Amino acid sequence: MSSFTAEVYQNEYLPAGGSEVNAIVTVTSGAGGEPAKRPDAAEILIVDTSGSMEVPRGKIKAAREAIAVAIDCVRDGVAFGLIAGTDKAREVYPSGGAMAIADDHTRQEAKRVAEKLRAQGGTAMGSWLTLAGALFDTAPGRVCHAILLTDGENLHETPEQLDAVLAACEGRFQCDCRGVGADWQVSELKRIASALLGTVDIIPDPTGMAADFRSMMETAMGKATQNVSLRVWTPQDARTGLVRQVAPTIEDLTDRGTQVDERVTDYPTGTWGRESRDYHLCVHVPARSVGEEMLAARVSLVENNEVLSRGLIRAIWTDDEQLSTHISREVAHYTGQAELAQCIQEGLWARKAGDQATATFKLGRAVRLASESGNDGTLRLLQTVVDIDDPETGTVRLRREVADVDEMALDSRSTKTVRVGPAP
Repeated sequence: MSSFTAEVYQNEYLPAGGSEVNAIVTVTSGAGGEPAKRPDAAEILIVDTSGSMEVPRGKIKAAREAIAVAIDCVRDGVAFGLIAGTDKAREVYPSGGAMAIADDHTRQEAKRVAEKLRAQGGTAMGSWLTLAGALFDTAPGRVCHAILLTDGENLHETPEQLDAVLAACEGRFQCDCRGVGADWQVSELKRIASALLGTVDIIPDPTGMAADFRSMMETAMGKATQNVSLRVWTPQDARTGLVRQVAPTIEDLTDRGTQVDERVTDYPTGTWGRESRDYHLCVHVPARSVGEEMLAARVSLVENNEVLSRGLIRAIWTDDEQLSTHISREVAHYTGQAELAQCIQEGLWARKAGDQATATFKLGRAVRLASESGNDGTLRLLQTVVDIDDPETGTVRLRREVADVDEMALDSRSTKTVRVGPAP
């Protein structure tokens, strides 16, 4: 059985008539050591081989090298495959509508096939994901993960077609997405990664592909669980208003729950290795009188319907204003991180629309929030888009010249957060 712990951080006290309870739930996996046996896994590399991957020519060469590095990381016994993506999807290894089982022979064979990849054609990412789903279906009972690399826009499908594919793939496999260069759309890869519980990032230079692929594959090979759900029970007349992963990245799960019964909903969290994640829950409860208390929610980690760990969210009504107005430092921190991500998105949109006043205000607010929370990574990314006069007040000036890759890096990494620091 997988090892999980769940810790709840909140202010339990509400004023008389108060009805909103907020809490941060920190979930840690693997605290008890390595699992006795890792679950069977399946891995597919989906690589854009459209014509644009030849410009510059070193791009497709770097992709072939990155594929080889990733294949070397696939451990023995893992089912794996390689898809070349253009305006249609093509299984280039092993072929025949099945997956190979990793060993020294199949890894070498796959790398030889990858060396022959050439770039030509268009881009239709939905067809790539559809084929990946079909291949994963030939390896039932495995933890399924894909890596998708592209350098361009999804020109040969409508957004509606891609959305339909994502709806069909959701819950069947996870997918980490990477865009190389500056000619792809961050919003497209974000949609894919969000729907398939993966990550999204930019590889500014093709020479960075191999290291990124190695990192993603090592993380995938380190997964120690099947799909795990965050199960939320609420009492009668209470309801869940928000379920959001807030660390290491922000991902809203509120509308992705599956109703188990009248009071229980399961929210997907995907697979886990040795890691820790934080979730923000907001529960609306019936208002009560001073002195009363109740269990507002019970949060459990569930794998194959087995409860792995549990935390309790409580509500106590008080007339002590000092108690009821105190905001949990964990809730305050992650509320600020969510606002930081939103300010970056709105600032970049305003900048593209030519609304300099709004862009300056929103990106300035983002600078202040990043500075206050110690999110140095995001602050460095913001410095590529604005000149910072005073981080404490968020006084900034928009830069006249901004490299596309810098703006895309800020956009794609805007949802990365920093963990709340230790209590003073």
